[in-house]
Amino acid sequence: MTSTNPLRRIPAWPTALQMALVSACLAAAAPQAGAQETKIVLGMSGWTGFAPLTLADKTGIFKKNGLNVELKMIPQKDRHLALASGAIQCAATTIETHVAWNTNGVPIVQLFQMDKSYGADGIAVRNDVKSFADLKGKTVAVSAPGTAPYFGLAWMLHKNGMTMKDVKTVSLEPQPAAQAFVAGQNDAAMTYEPYLSTVRANPAAGKILATTIDYPMVMDTVGCDPKWLKANAPAAKALAQSYFDAVAMIAADKDKSYEIMGAAVKQSGEQFGKSASFLKWSDKEANQKFFANDLVPFMKESAVILKEAGVIRSIPENYGVMYDASFIK
Repeated sequence: MTSTNPLRRIPAWPTALQMALVSACLAAAAPQAGAQETKIVLGMSGWTGFAPLTLADKTGIFKKNGLNVELKMIPQKDRHLALASGAIQCAATTIETHVAWNTNGVPIVQLFQMDKSYGADGIAVRNDVKSFADLKGKTVAVSAPGTAPYFGLAWMLHKNGMTMKDVKTVSLEPQPAAQAFVAGQNDAAMTYEPYLSTVRANPAAGKILATTIDYPMVMDTVGCDPKWLKANAPAAKALAQSYFDAVAMIAADKDKSYEIMGAAVKQSGEQFGKSASFLKWSDKEANQKFFANDLVPFMKESAVILKEAGVIRSIPENYGVMYDASFIK
């Protein structure tokens, strides 16, 4: 294998010019080595939208940007507890979850948007269910209150003149919810990719009543603890840049990127690509537009439904503390 390390191409008795080159290389590497001493533990899940973080980890993007990032798989219902305890410093989660955490006493500041779901989240129902009205009194498998699937169900019901009180719920995470539904359990299941494709592949078990194409309300951001953020702003900036670098890598070599990201959730590159087709990752330009125009209005609308669903007790007074757009400039 041919080495790409410039220091390994220096002969045994270097000239003065070559020694100067060595010194320059070491000097350039010094700031990055120092930055690597700041470790970031980031809580996330196997959701397809979070996969660029996995890509940044597996391909060395984090290290290239001077970061030592540990990606920790934590169910969404428990991620705020890990944040509050200091077990993690940052988390990837849906925007309305950031609203809920902040309102319920676990402060977190959103730094950048990762993805928007375009059909990657949805509700699976039995084939005899024709509309949301037919779900009244039915049993829906869905994650616990405070999670994206729970909010998604509440949002869809709200838009159809219903509330969570109109259905019965059984608490199941997205993967087992989809598996149980295909196995014949429960009347409906709220889930997301790659698990929603389990339902797509088994039409005899049921159908997908609605997705985020019909109800666009699943958008994910990465946020960090405000105290940690204040002390580690350069690392937070590098974290955002690492995500943008990963998105650029996907655009440059989609097949290879899909293989890497798919392997993390036990999918082939082709399978991962099918899941990814139901969402869009947001580059820096898209981030800037979203933070400037859409983030606060969506947080305000989501707060109304969060309160209606009993996830929060009151509408927040200050949304400005929930995000910082300086890291995407």
